[in-house]
Amino acid sequence: MIFRGRRLSLVAALLAGLLALASVPSLRFAPPARAAAGTGYWHTSGRQLLDADGQAVRMTGINWFGAETANYTPHGLWTRGYKDMLDQIKSLKYNTLRLPYSNQMLDPGSTPNSIDYAKNPDLSGLNGLQVLDRIIAYAGQIGLKVVLDQHRPDSGAQSALWYTDAYPESRWISDWTMLARHYAGDTTVIGADLHNEPHSPACWGCGDQAKDWRLAAERAGNAVLSANPDWLIIVEGIDSYNGDGYWWGGNLQGAAAYPVRLNVPNRLVYSAHDYATSVYPQPWFSDPSFPSNLAGMWDRDWGYLYKNNVAPVLLGEFGTTLADPRDQTWLRTLLAYLGTGSGGISFTYWSWNPNSGDTGGILNDDWTTVNTAKQAYLVPYLLGAGPGGGTGTPPPEKASCKVAFAVQSAWDGGFNGQVTITDTGSAAVTGWTLAFAFPGAQKIAQGWSATWAQHGADVTASNLDWNRTIGAGASVTIGFTASGPQAGATPAAFDLNGQACAA
Repeated sequence: MIFRGRRLSLVAALLAGLLALASVPSLRFAPPARAAAGTGYWHTSGRQLLDADGQAVRMTGINWFGAETANYTPHGLWTRGYKDMLDQIKSLKYNTLRLPYSNQMLDPGSTPNSIDYAKNPDLSGLNGLQVLDRIIAYAGQIGLKVVLDQHRPDSGAQSALWYTDAYPESRWISDWTMLARHYAGDTTVIGADLHNEPHSPACWGCGDQAKDWRLAAERAGNAVLSANPDWLIIVEGIDSYNGDGYWWGGNLQGAAAYPVRLNVPNRLVYSAHDYATSVYPQPWFSDPSFPSNLAGMWDRDWGYLYKNNVAPVLLGEFGTTLADPRDQTWLRTLLAYLGTGSGGISFTYWSWNPNSGDTGGILNDDWTTVNTAKQAYLVPYLLGAGPGGGTGTPPPEKASCKVAFAVQSAWDGGFNGQVTITDTGSAAVTGWTLAFAFPGAQKIAQGWSATWAQHGADVTASNLDWNRTIGAGASVTIGFTASGPQAGATPAAFDLNGQACAA
């Protein structure tokens, strides 16, 4: 059985006394033009999310935590205005915001604190829910979608079960139904992540009403849908099933035999969490087969739901400090597994906040500048909010890269391929990931001059330290050995950091 502690830095508990020190000037970002991240409410069709117009959509988002803590508001507002935060999130091409909260935040007397009201004047005097209202209203104005996450019953610590003595199941369900009614008709809020990271003694399919998370998710999910039938119901896994241990909230093996049953069709989204070895040294990170062992494990625990067209999957949390070299390999491999474009697996990265104790954040400790090393890994997979719903492939831009593909040698059942990437733009590319798809049954066996990963037909190659930068007008050559027919192996398209390259 695998346990993992909450990732909240102890610094967060002291923030109320540090407001006077929060003098870092806010960096303002011009709000982009309004653009919906997928029209209206979303629903499901097999493994695909669709918007109100039936267009394929996908969450490529981020977590902004804090409202689940004793601050009762998303963190960082002691330093910056919430509109600045959201404008920056949007500018970085995230399209969805996962907002954790605690049931205690909704109690009378749970007063939001550690807010600089000079930078957030319209939050003065508001309670926790009213603060979320303002954040959600502006998120919708600039085109972001929002998922609410019941992160814990009280503000003190994560709970294994969805209830405690102080906050029973009845309160958990009544708060969810209140929120469902409260935001009914507001298509910014598209779903309810019912409980964060259930784990032992939580079980799946055991039939114990007090511990069976699958049954509890049905009770809460159907109550929510009775109050607001338009919401997605997001159900995380547990930690261990039939002796297979995994991350808290990440093991969805039980959904094969015991699926979640909702009264409204096309509303169920399963959700998993996955972390790097710097968060906890799980045994698979030290396995000699790492990282090739990861895809099979993900298939077993949650990926099968997507691959078998059962339901959409949201990777609701994943994050890393990148301190261990294995973290970097894990993150590249995981993102490649999630896939690109609107048909890939949805995700919300953990976290926006720099004060997540064992992952850090996309923001640096100044709460303003971006950790460009982390952001570079995510850029090729972020869909932003563009014309016509915006969560599919971004609109084409003038190519500033060129890719040449060649088969250098071939034999019965395999071939060697060479890929040359040229920066045809006016500025250097620093930190790159090349994405393409094989047209047939080709499978990469090994590669060189890049970190290679493959999920189905989708392939990614990411830079090594020595070829991280491609200068303007310069090229880098990488290669691989693959099984399968070399005839017809040339990919139809290549993307570099999410931008289409000329062939």
